[in-house]
Amino acid sequence: MSAATATGGGYKSSPSAKITLGMLAFVYVLNFLDRQLISILAKPIQDGLGISDGQLGLLTGFYFALFYCFIAIPIGWLADRTSRVKVLSAACAIWSAATAACGMAANYGQLVVARMMVGVGEAGGVPPSYAIISDTFPRERRTTAMAIFNLGPPIGSALGVAFGASLASAFDWRMPFYVIGAIGVFTALLVYWLVREPARGETDTRPVATVPEVPPEGFAATILRFFRNPLLLMASLASGAGNFITYGLLNFTVLFLMREKGMTLEDVAVWYALVVGIGMSAGIYASGRIVDHFARRSKTAYATVPAASLVLAMPFFVGFAWSPNWELALAFLAVPMFLNSFFLSATVTFVQNEAAPERRVISGALLLLVMNFIGLGLGPTYVGMMSDFFRPTYGEHALQAAYYALAPMYLIGALLFLWLAALIRRSERASAS
Repeated sequence: MSAATATGGGYKSSPSAKITLGMLAFVYVLNFLDRQLISILAKPIQDGLGISDGQLGLLTGFYFALFYCFIAIPIGWLADRTSRVKVLSAACAIWSAATAACGMAANYGQLVVARMMVGVGEAGGVPPSYAIISDTFPRERRTTAMAIFNLGPPIGSALGVAFGASLASAFDWRMPFYVIGAIGVFTALLVYWLVREPARGETDTRPVATVPEVPPEGFAATILRFFRNPLLLMASLASGAGNFITYGLLNFTVLFLMREKGMTLEDVAVWYALVVGIGMSAGIYASGRIVDHFARRSKTAYATVPAASLVLAMPFFVGFAWSPNWELALAFLAVPMFLNSFFLSATVTFVQNEAAPERRVISGALLLLVMNFIGLGLGPTYVGMMSDFFRPTYGEHALQAAYYALAPMYLIGALLFLWLAALIRRSERASAS
């Protein structure tokens, strides 16, 4: 039986579809929570292990992304040929155990190794989830379903801030890693027991039984097919620019607010958590509904909506960096938190719609390879290195200068999305002729 059925010309989600989406979203919450813990606890970790902003940028950016991005490709290829649910369950167990290991690190080198293992596990988290959702919900509802799934990052960030900062304040910076790691291992078992494996192509236009058998494609051929498609390549590059902003900002925000704006861990646990949780969640959900609405007229909405959001967010980001106190800084930050992630659900859904059902996991993995190597790998690394570069001149305000240096990426990202819109428009015209 299909997990999502059409009745009377309308759409109705079965309980199985809702359970699947709920579990996948919760796993993504843990995925992002684990990923952001080091950034959230940056100040006490820096004080305890004596690491610089540049080292922190490498730890949260390049070192993590090196494994997270590239291992996702063979895992995605494997998941397209095996059980996506089992791959997801195993990945969740691995990254959760590695998160607990981060709390045991006695020096920077050990923390780097543990962080890399978190990347290895998380490489198998998101691409299988994208494909499971795409085969559980029909095309006209996928962006909204993806938007609900993509509430994982804001909820994970907010819980990480509130939960992590509170535990660190009450005990020490190591305790949040132990507790959240244990929760993740238990969740991995729930995924294995509760999440349904849908048939590939189950909710596409044609019934699964009428979809012709497609011979398995080789690993290298699958990768080349993706990157030879100009639409998929440009979608990946544009979303990479968006992620460059997202991770460059998020991975240093708590450190910036505490060191340059005078916030305490207790303040962070309440006020910053609210801004992240409400702002990002509302933005991601709203983007899904907006894109679903306008994409019925033209697929260019998958690109024009993210472009507009980046342009609108830029002046408020600059205001956040400029603000003389943390209260005003958070007020400005609320707007970029709402707008910065508009690209995420739009790009993911666009790529999943363009990919054949039997290549959805690997296509999602290749999208994440580009998007996260540029964004997660280079964004925090860039901000950390710029902060170290500006420190001799700006002292304690070096991170503020680094954020100013990040601001032009908003315009670069918007231009790349407009380029994608032009390619989509050209493709639509060619299909109509």
